Amino acid sequence: MQETISTDNGVVRDIEFGDNNLVKELYGDQSENLKEVENRYGIRVHSRGGKLSLEGDAPGVDSAYRFFKEIYGLLEKGYVLDPADIELAARVIDEGKIRLEDIFLDTVCVSTRKKIIAPKSITQKLYIESIRKHDIVFGIGPAGTGKTYLAMAMAVSAFVNKEVNRIVLTRPAVEAGEKLGFLPGDLSQKVDPYLRPLLDALYDMMDYDKASRLVEKGAIEIAPLAFMRGRTLNDAFVILDEAQNTTSMQMKMFLTRLGYNSKAVITGDTTQVDLAANEKSGLLEAEILIKKIEGISFVYFSKNDVVRHPLVRKIIEAYEKNS
Repeated sequence: MQETISTDNGVVRDIEFGDNNLVKELYGDQSENLKEVENRYGIRVHSRGGKLSLEGDAPGVDSAYRFFKEIYGLLEKGYVLDPADIELAARVIDEGKIRLEDIFLDTVCVSTRKKIIAPKSITQKLYIESIRKHDIVFGIGPAGTGKTYLAMAMAVSAFVNKEVNRIVLTRPAVEAGEKLGFLPGDLSQKVDPYLRPLLDALYDMMDYDKASRLVEKGAIEIAPLAFMRGRTLNDAFVILDEAQNTTSMQMKMFLTRLGYNSKAVITGDTTQVDLAANEKSGLLEAEILIKKIEGISFVYFSKNDVVRHPLVRKIIEAYEKNS
């Protein structure tokens, strides 16, 4: 039960919740979530037990009301709220295009820490749906938007559910002007720094020992892009990371490796190309040549989809203004 009252300072709108245990989670430790909502929407939030009074300008009060109502709805359905979810949920609610539960409850898989992995923005939701519907998906956008992480989650989910027989993870081994032949160490030592982000994501979703055994058996393969040449990848979920650093020939080679019952997800940031000045990015070229082919999907992320530390989003904004 809620009512809205007009005052000299705007409006006051009340909202009441019935489950005291969920109320504690909704409010956060020392009412941190209430304070964050106050700062975001420029309103005042007064709490008494399971009842909130929202006071301020009508637009801010209405947004805060939708926020608390939808977050409480998630909690009622068993969602475990993470502190980082508050900012991410507010972005979704402010856009007003989709219900929060349609995004946050779309479970992709469960991590080794028993954390549910699900999209946290409208673009991430679109990305997940595109991977489900298409055999080749490009995820393009800045760092920290979940492109590689969610692709890995989808790959692990497909493997666990026996939709594919193996996972293949790759990225070009030429970055920041370094080539494998000029780096010290044997092949595994040379390759490891380039593939470490993929390994980190894998170990976050699958027990380390289990993942290591699958790597040894070849059910999970992690290798530089050059090792894909001449192969046909059947019954596989293939992820190409850092695709902006592929050459035109490498991208064509990779895309034509795909065999029957396979999916490929290609991720990259077209603003972070490390190739020599006279080399054209295969990712940029693919945007032009194959974007309209049926069965291929391009999903574009922006700074609004950043799911890392809040400062990362501000850093991206600062660099965009200077470019």
